[in-house]
Amino acid sequence: MQSVRIGAGLGFYGDNWEPVAASIDRGGVQFIASDHLAELTLAILQKDRQRDPDLGYARDLVPMLLRLWPLMRERGVRFVCNAGGLNPAGAAQALLAAFEAKGWRARVAVVGGDDVLPQLMQADVSATDFPHLFTGEPVAGVRERLVFANAYLGAAPIVRALDGGAEIVITGRVADAALFLGPIVHSLGWTLAGATTSRDLDRLAQGLTVGHLLECSGQGSGGNFGSQEAWQRIPDLAHIGYPIAEVYQDGTALITKAPDTGGRVNFDTVRQQLLYEVHNPHAYHSPDVVLDMGAVTLHDEGHDRVRLTGARGQPPSEQLKVVAGFRDGFKAEVTWGFSWPDAWDKAQAAQATVRSMLREKRIPHDELFVEYPGLNSAHGALAPLPEPAALKGLNEVWTRMVLRTPVKAAAEGFGRLFPWLALSGPAYTCGFNGLHNTSELLGIWPTLVPRADVEAGVTVQFVGESE
Repeated sequence: MQSVRIGAGLGFYGDNWEPVAASIDRGGVQFIASDHLAELTLAILQKDRQRDPDLGYARDLVPMLLRLWPLMRERGVRFVCNAGGLNPAGAAQALLAAFEAKGWRARVAVVGGDDVLPQLMQADVSATDFPHLFTGEPVAGVRERLVFANAYLGAAPIVRALDGGAEIVITGRVADAALFLGPIVHSLGWTLAGATTSRDLDRLAQGLTVGHLLECSGQGSGGNFGSQEAWQRIPDLAHIGYPIAEVYQDGTALITKAPDTGGRVNFDTVRQQLLYEVHNPHAYHSPDVVLDMGAVTLHDEGHDRVRLTGARGQPPSEQLKVVAGFRDGFKAEVTWGFSWPDAWDKAQAAQATVRSMLREKRIPHDELFVEYPGLNSAHGALAPLPEPAALKGLNEVWTRMVLRTPVKAAAEGFGRLFPWLALSGPAYTCGFNGLHNTSELLGIWPTLVPRADVEAGVTVQFVGESE
């Protein structure tokens, strides 16, 4: 039966690409699909673009492909990624310039059209258009502060790019799993646009599930494994192998990894990733298909091989999700440590002093957030503080204070409230970190847009030529 073998690339901007090299070198893959865009990554890229309009893409793309391209070229492996972020064309130009300096050539496809900010900013947009996906608030409250808005595209433009012979496909914001579904549809000839039969929709659902299992790099092969005590039995995380999927014509898939790599692919590691970031397992929405995981079966065949069957699909909706970002004030943060004796009481006294100064100096702020690293910063309200007697006996207490303010000058001045307390505050201060740590905040605005309005403007542009 015809099949295609696809390997996981990065799971976020800044992830490790050495396991990708292992998949190319000895994993028998034909494609790598690499996800560089976590939900908030576009906010990071927007800040880059504010400093330099030629940026706005994930800058790990160039060094990663300088490392991987010789391996890929030798084996005919093709690469799909969303590292284009807010500037896919800029990413392609930077990559081709780096390749040219090495004397390399590649046929690159750039997928555009996910930028929908102009639609949200149109003069005839009413106050009730583009409400917040979770709160229902109208966009009017943030509209003048919007700085980007990008729709999650599906697999169709990736298929077009691969059909056109692209060796490297660079997109902006697409649905994570679509990075994988595109090569699967291209290779196996599945029906994508206008799929209506249960056979076609179920195969797409299987492909979507594969993409979901591979989109988080090592998390799909035992990394970040949270099962108490069982995580210690995941071998050699220092040399983890990212998951690989062999997908067959009927949609059946085998999840595995490259030989002689660390990590583990088994029933437990795969099922953990299956439910990761899933709100409703019976209606997991994507631009290409709505996935019902209710009948999914994971059969552990041993030796880092898990067979996937049973995904069911329904037609996608007529709307696409959008992630938009808006200017949302500024923050400044300082971490301050205190040592025995009475470390906890000193931390409370210091916090009260800071609040008093904020009040007396009338420093405008929306919030002073306080947490205690080592006590409650990981789990927040789910981590109740120790009893008073235990707090009293602590050897050291670190306090993280974060000021949130609409005024940049207030954020920049926050750190100046602290230095004098080194000699005039509670005794045995361990030190301050972050006295000059100020940054602009970007809020996230999820909403929906009509699919037809977006897809009419999607483009696939080819640049560069094959060797």
